[in-house]
Amino acid sequence: MFDVPKYGDGVGLARMADLLDAIAVDRARLRRASVVVTGSNGKGSTAAFCASIAHAYRLRTGLFTSPHLHRFNERFQVDGAPIDDDTLARLKLRIEAAIAELSQRGHEKFGAYEAMFALACLHFQESSCDFAVFEAGIGGRYDPVRLVGALCTCVTSVDYEHVELLGNSLDLIVSDKSDACAAGGTIVYGENCRSLRPHIMEYNRYREITSLFVRDDITISNEAVSTTSQHFDLQFEDCDFRFLETNLLGAFQINNAAIAVTLFLLWLRRTRPGEAAADIEAAVRSGLRAARWPGRLEVIQREPLTLIDVGHTPDGIRQSLANLKAIHGADDWILVVGISFDKKADEIIALLAPSFDSIICTAAHHKGASAASIAASVQKANPDAEVQIAATIEDAVSISQRLAASRKQKIYVAGGLFLAIEYATIAGGGRAQDLDFF
Repeated sequence: MFDVPKYGDGVGLARMADLLDAIAVDRARLRRASVVVTGSNGKGSTAAFCASIAHAYRLRTGLFTSPHLHRFNERFQVDGAPIDDDTLARLKLRIEAAIAELSQRGHEKFGAYEAMFALACLHFQESSCDFAVFEAGIGGRYDPVRLVGALCTCVTSVDYEHVELLGNSLDLIVSDKSDACAAGGTIVYGENCRSLRPHIMEYNRYREITSLFVRDDITISNEAVSTTSQHFDLQFEDCDFRFLETNLLGAFQINNAAIAVTLFLLWLRRTRPGEAAADIEAAVRSGLRAARWPGRLEVIQREPLTLIDVGHTPDGIRQSLANLKAIHGADDWILVVGISFDKKADEIIALLAPSFDSIICTAAHHKGASAASIAASVQKANPDAEVQIAATIEDAVSISQRLAASRKQKIYVAGGLFLAIEYATIAGGGRAQDLDFF
């Protein structure tokens, strides 16, 4: 999309600020209108929940997320609609011109994510968005989203990821993600951050940041799940919402929905105090029901039942697998698994393989480790499993669909984003080679 490297030269907050100035982004307006979502897992669906609630509240709403699943345009949405090709092309030229001019002045090289963040800021400003949700790329301390200056942010969850950049302990990782919040703001932490609470409270103390925790300060109760939806009650300060419903499945989505609701309430109270409680509750209910976020325990086919999951960190995979069993049963599954060559395959497969008797090992076109190496890891993790090697993702789709139909079994596709989306694309009649994930 942009003719720049994936990452810029080192830490780029100063050059990023200059880029926003060069394209005339109103930083004060950006700050007033925005919230930021950070975390290891759950960022995308939390951001989608929050944007959906704001849209239901009749606010013109921007949503910046990454990565995209099918088209690059998905990263930049206004009121649920991806940016159109003409607007994308026009803004791209403007961003590239500004980067070229700044580079001539001796600036360090910009990265593609920085360019995309700038494009999102410009698109939301030109679209006169009242509210915008920005999903962080990596961490928070040096991520471009820190330049939003948001006073309402969240950390959805913390897991070991990007340790070479964020640090090799959960304390360091949560600290980095917390730094996306401006001094004097409020951070909502997901429930898996609760064990880090003593560290978090001290870390945030002298920036006068308020720390709120799901299950402690934000109460969730009466959770129930079916194969098509789930509901829960939520209490936060003077808000008491009973029987909130969402079509996104998995217990982790209740955590994400609770964060999103709280994030929106905090922003609304800070920017628009005194709004009618009934209108707020109606928007929360409608927004949660309307939210869509593909790729997490997503049913892509009913006959045979086929689910994909894009989770690729240990905690994300562990949660998805537990929810798969709770919602759809633990038996009669075929696992289709593939891991990117830059991920820890043995660790991911050790979490997945023991739960399946029939496993098909394959390689995604994008960054896929060899199917043979995946099979070796699977046989080590589950020596009793029936293991087949599918050299390509096309072969994996064909073999798994045929086996599931003949055995009356279900298919679970897991191990990473590229694998899951390529499988869904091929099963739907498309070509994996046509996907461009950046």
